[in-house]
Amino acid sequence: MRTLQYIYTTPELNKKVFDILEEKITLDINPATGRPGMTLWEILVFGAIRLAREADYDHIHFVANFNGLIRQLVGISDFGKNEDDKKVYPLQTLKDNIGLLDEETLDKINEIVVKCGHSLKKKDEKLNVKIDTYVLETNVHFPTDINLLWDAGRKCIELIAHIIKDSKDACGWRKHRVWRKRLKAAYHKAAKRTVGAGRRTTKGLQAATEYLSIAEDLSNKIKKTRDMLNALASKKVAKINRLCELDYYEEHLDKHIELVRRRLILGQTIPHEEKVFSLFEPHTQWIKKGKAGNKVELGLPLAVASDQYGFLLSHRIMIKEQDVDIAIPFTEALVKKYDNIGSISFDKGCWSPTNHDAISEIVPLAIMPKKGKLNQEEHEREHAREFKALRNAHAAVESDINCLEHHGLNRCPDKGLPNFKRYTAFGILAYNLHRLGNILLEQEREYLSKNNKAA
Repeated sequence: MRTLQYIYTTPELNKKVFDILEEKITLDINPATGRPGMTLWEILVFGAIRLAREADYDHIHFVANFNGLIRQLVGISDFGKNEDDKKVYPLQTLKDNIGLLDEETLDKINEIVVKCGHSLKKKDEKLNVKIDTYVLETNVHFPTDINLLWDAGRKCIELIAHIIKDSKDACGWRKHRVWRKRLKAAYHKAAKRTVGAGRRTTKGLQAATEYLSIAEDLSNKIKKTRDMLNALASKKVAKINRLCELDYYEEHLDKHIELVRRRLILGQTIPHEEKVFSLFEPHTQWIKKGKAGNKVELGLPLAVASDQYGFLLSHRIMIKEQDVDIAIPFTEALVKKYDNIGSISFDKGCWSPTNHDAISEIVPLAIMPKKGKLNQEEHEREHAREFKALRNAHAAVESDINCLEHHGLNRCPDKGLPNFKRYTAFGILAYNLHRLGNILLEQEREYLSKNNKAA
């Protein structure tokens, strides 16, 4: 909150931030009032607080309406003095407006905050950048082909129920609740009896066969009644959208019927590239780093770059990319943003001869430990005093990542890849706002301490 106050009361920062925010206003919105129900400043404040507190929208709704200090920060004093002081934020207004800021806009604001923090520190000192990755989890359950088949089936039934609602022509789907109960009962039975070695027993095979039989009947019924569903959905726009969703889940229903049959009935091993890890967050990846504990994480890898002052300079969401793939493009993007980078350090996962040679030409010093045995030249390079000092300092990025996870970037509750990217950018911004606020408070304490000693 101290940083938000500093941005609002510093004319130069205020203008830069508001110029960026105004670019996101649509042409039919009055720039003097911002979006309906919220000004631009309110959108930024509540969005940053959501990530800084790792809170959901219900908590932000409570804070926006009843926290006097935060209401003062957005220009609203205590209740009851005039009409503006009685302003109430509906929950849907908060959701609609905070979601408007995209990843690109938040990255621009984040760059302003970071450069402001650097100006409060040593302005001429070169940046020692540290790059590391961790997994930002998506909000999904643990996936198996059996429970994903259940997800696809129940969503098909729910969408069909919505399409036939208030219709007298819903021939064949009046007992959709019975279909759901049958599929759910078969799912639970198959899930219990096909665990571990149970899938090779007679009971396990029988339960899997019954489950597949009901799922196939459901799929065939959807195909037979497709013309009727298309006719019903064509009458309303909302139902047309449901029909598009039905196409998606029907496709996954057929896909997982085949996957379950191949694995449980035919005894095949499913290749990794054919597997799906979530129907609701299809960008989810299965990540197993091979570290102690053998932990499996479901989400997307996130690369972050921090400096010696604790600021996160930038980030990169790694979609179907490995550490070794992002070293060069991430470095090039950083150099374009910040022209005073003195060194960049990586861990061994980013090593390749190509990466090392290319990055050494971009920045003055590339700290990239080699995998495997070193030759004499590499041994001398990696045992140089400056190399060892910067390599030891690289461990500080783990602390920054841990702090980042406490600013909401442990698991993303928002649905969809665009919202995942926006949520990530908001988390990076919230972290840097917190870091800049700590610097401002520290300088204020030092100033007061000097004045007290002088007195």
